[in-house]
Amino acid sequence: MLTALRTSSFTEPDRPKGLQIRFLTTGGSFVDVTGPGEHSDQNRWKCHGCGEVSDRPEKDFLFRIRPDANSHATACRAIPLT
Repeated sequence: MLTALRTSSFTEPDRPKGLQIRFLTTGGSFVDVTGPGEHSDQNRWKCHGCGEVSDRPEKDFLFRIRPDANSHATACRAIPLT
């Protein structure tokens, strides 16, 4: 199976304060993980394509939120409308 690196044809949005990780979605948008970092439950992710956000704020330590944000980025096909 061949895999190809896909670059986004859309402009990367401004990087928000507290950006920890940025994932590229299947649709060419971005999912941002923001917050204080590894030892905090105040991290959140947000998709710039479909607008979905993390839904478990009590469990948003970076080691838990990273796989959720990456899974969303892998599945999301929404494109940015701006």
